[in-house]
Amino acid sequence: MKKVIVEAPGRICLFGEHQDYLKLDVIASAISLKFRIIATPRNDNIFKISMPDIAQEINFIPSDVIVYENKRDYLKAVVNILKREYSFDFKKGYNFVFKSEIPINAGASSSSVMLVAWTKLLLYLFNHSDAFSEEKVANIAYRAEVVEFNEAGGMMDHYTSSIGGTLHIITKFDPIKYEKIDTNLNGFVLGNSLQPKDTVGVLKNLKSDVLKGVEKLKEYIPDFSFEKYKIEEVENVLSNLPEEYRIKIRANLINHSLLKEALKLLNSRNFKPEELGKLLTEHHRWLRDGLKISTPKIENMLERAIKAGALGGKINGSGGGGTMFAYAPSNEKKVAKAIEEAGGKAYIIEITSGAKIL
Repeated sequence: MKKVIVEAPGRICLFGEHQDYLKLDVIASAISLKFRIIATPRNDNIFKISMPDIAQEINFIPSDVIVYENKRDYLKAVVNILKREYSFDFKKGYNFVFKSEIPINAGASSSSVMLVAWTKLLLYLFNHSDAFSEEKVANIAYRAEVVEFNEAGGMMDHYTSSIGGTLHIITKFDPIKYEKIDTNLNGFVLGNSLQPKDTVGVLKNLKSDVLKGVEKLKEYIPDFSFEKYKIEEVENVLSNLPEEYRIKIRANLINHSLLKEALKLLNSRNFKPEELGKLLTEHHRWLRDGLKISTPKIENMLERAIKAGALGGKINGSGGGGTMFAYAPSNEKKVAKAIEEAGGKAYIIEITSGAKIL
């Protein structure tokens, strides 16, 4: 077998940031920045993985009993899941080279995308591609990253990268369901603040506060859920909650409502880009003021992007650094320049298809 290349797209979250792990809906798009893995066969049974972007190398024998050497040993986790649940034997070795166009540790889903690409590649190399749907690939990648290490993340990243396009993801079902959104969305500019973030820490802390707040709120509204209630129906009770819970519950309720508005707009025959821009900016306001996940630099990047002609924008990913994006149809170059003048790195991106073997 000659070398095989797999690529998987990064993602932006349009609506529903910090909601998929609460079993709430999200709307996300796969983007034209890709993660690629090149595989070439070896004459032994060793996996030799080279990651030049981060100057790391990992070597292991996949047919051996694999013990995790750190708490995020994601690549080995995929191998373990395929061995444990699908009886893969992994008797052949390969050299792998990992290359990413996606900003690392920046909210554009680089680790999840890596696992989608890795899962899809292993299925292909070991002749199981036909038995695994895009959804199964996403699910294996999700379990390797989140379930296997008892982390706090959701499935949005893995499904969006595996399937591609713009998706309305309904996370309350098991397995989760999704609907493809066909509205032609173009004009996005991704901006990397070049400030690294602590994805796992931010997710863990926010999820913990929200779940504690929900339990407290149920003392007053026993059947409370984010899907069932609107902000105006619980506002008079929220004052009984500690401040750190109250503001996060309020933000999540409002952001869930904004997602519903956005879904109607995106599925409407009378789609108006200006309305989408306003909804994105309002979503960001609650992520900033309610969940406290923005930074001064990202605020400056967003402000300059809007002054340069963007219709709206928001932080992208778990926050505390990382990336933002602006929605700027017909003004992408001006907005990209404004983001870079604010000290960020800009990428003009397109919505793209899902993971594939080249």
